[in-house]
Amino acid sequence: MTPGTLLAWHRRLMARKWDYSARRRTGCPPTRAAVKTLVLRLARENLRWGHRRIHGELARLGHHIAHSTVWRTLHQAGIDTVPRRNGPTWREFLTAQAQGIIAADFLHLDTVLGRRLYALAFLEHSTRRLHVTDVTSHPTREWTTQQARNLAADLGHRTESLRFLLRDRDDKYSHAFDAVFQSDDLRVIKSAPQAPRMNAHCERVIGTLRRELPDHILIMGEAHARQILKTYAHHYNRHRPPPISRPTTTQVPAAPWCSTQPRHTQTAPHPHPRRPHQRIQTSRLTSSDDFSSGTGAAVRVWTSRSSRAGSVFLPAMVFFNWAMVARRRTSSSGVPAWSRTGA
Repeated sequence: MTPGTLLAWHRRLMARKWDYSARRRTGCPPTRAAVKTLVLRLARENLRWGHRRIHGELARLGHHIAHSTVWRTLHQAGIDTVPRRNGPTWREFLTAQAQGIIAADFLHLDTVLGRRLYALAFLEHSTRRLHVTDVTSHPTREWTTQQARNLAADLGHRTESLRFLLRDRDDKYSHAFDAVFQSDDLRVIKSAPQAPRMNAHCERVIGTLRRELPDHILIMGEAHARQILKTYAHHYNRHRPPPISRPTTTQVPAAPWCSTQPRHTQTAPHPHPRRPHQRIQTSRLTSSDDFSSGTGAAVRVWTSRSSRAGSVFLPAMVFFNWAMVARRRTSSSGVPAWSRTGA
């Protein structure tokens, strides 16, 4: 062995000691799930942002990733990586502008004698507040304009938060009607012909009003219709149940062993007021129970049910147990029990 061999062995030993090729991973590290969630959230909440704009916003927030990573994340989620160039849909427009939209539409009611009455309904999209105007049998342009003036006077300073009036293309809406709202800096938006879905919120509240009033009440005349519409609007705006919101905290039910009530009780509450409880009540067994024939246990079980079920099944169980006893006696003596004579 020469000194060169010894030095070569030492070099190989050191190379093996500091060799991390087995632990080395190829490619770039995976993107964190939190960053991917943030990318998708920014894309869904900002429809006009492309992957370059989202990449810049992430850099401002301290997430330094490549723009190609943002593009790949959006592409895998099925989201367009290029911002949309056309205008928003009606759903997106109404959602974004709900704070400043008030919608108008006509509703009709039929009296008990077949006379048709008309009223004008206004609905605020942000608060879902309903305004029902006066009732008439012959709506004209002048009458419609006067109802608009009455509504503007009732709203008062609340018209400052409104920006748009949404209505259809009915001939009863005149230029004077639009001028009442334009004087308060409201822009009048007309829906397309024969497109009620463009004014879906107002159409829905009118459908609710018709299902809850004319379908259950016979209207006598204009005064009666005016009274019930005013009462319903008051109920809709003040006493209507609020929309269901998701709970912020999750309530965990208490464990059975932590409950203060006993687990087994003699009587349990009925699940339905008209239906007796079907569970068998707990009871102690006595020495008088006949377990050889099963009569005592069967009678105890079936009599604990409802009276109707007991009246139907109890005779059948008694006959079945009597037949079993007779069969047992026949097998022991060889003579049927019902053919025997005597006591």
